Amino acid sequence: VLFSAYFAMQVIYARRKYKISPPETTGHPEFERTFRAQANCSEYFPIFISLLWVAGIFFHQGVTAVCGLLYLYTRLRYFQGYAVAAQGRLGPLYASSWLLWMLVGLALAGLLAHFLRP
Repeated sequence: VLFSAYFAMQVIYARRKYKISPPETTGHPEFERTFRAQANCSEYFPIFISLLWVAGIFFHQGVTAVCGLLYLYTRLRYFQGYAVAAQGRLGPLYASSWLLWMLVGLALAGLLAHFLRP
């Protein structure tokens, strides 16, 4: 929630800085990158929370928590990199995607172990 609030506040600051009133989503390139970074992070948040929840319940809370913290860190780096330059998002994007797939794997492993136990 804190990350989402931080990202939303950055969009508000960019709107003020470049004088772009809602509902406009175009204008200065820096505003557009900040707006897009916030939207991208918001789009993936429900997927992340769902996977974190399932993996934490059915696999292992500690491993899942570490993956979750790493994911949040990479999304923060993604946001910061994207706000500066579009190319700045790529490294953190790949890392956060890898972590999401790791959470998918953990969730599946936990669910399979739970439901296929004799």
